[in-house]
Amino acid sequence: MGVVVLATALTGCVRVKVETHVGEGTEASAVRDARAAQNRAIAAWDAATIASYWTEDVTVRRALGQSLAGRDAARAVFELTGSRDSAIVYQRVPSTVEVSAQWPLAFESGAWRGHLGSVAGPVIIGGRYSAQWVKRDGRWMIRSEVFVPVYCAGMGCNGKAVP
Repeated sequence: MGVVVLATALTGCVRVKVETHVGEGTEASAVRDARAAQNRAIAAWDAATIASYWTEDVTVRRALGQSLAGRDAARAVFELTGSRDSAIVYQRVPSTVEVSAQWPLAFESGAWRGHLGSVAGPVIIGGRYSAQWVKRDGRWMIRSEVFVPVYCAGMGCNGKAVP
């Protein structure tokens, strides 16, 4: 889907061409496929595979405001340290994927959910997210993610937000 935007400047008319592909096409499908594969790795507690979808310099703003810088810091969040029954399994559900026609970049937004114990477990926290993807060596990778909680239940409400 192409969009043409016309802007008027003081010195005349400037034409800016903006093209995005929203949720369709090969590249958007490749981003959605990568997200689905990362979701499967999260459900399996496979930290190495989860991390393989992030760039080395990924930045993540976690739901309650904690900041993570780098693949190793982000991966540490997904290292299982206790019982799976009390762990939160996060899943991202994309609603839009926009791929730039000019640069090897894509923007994803959607909903995220934290399930207690497994993806079949009850949702105890969730909200909205956005992600910037970059295509490197023919592969889509996440460069940045932001998560914002908008609802919770039970123990999912116990966390404190960073002021």
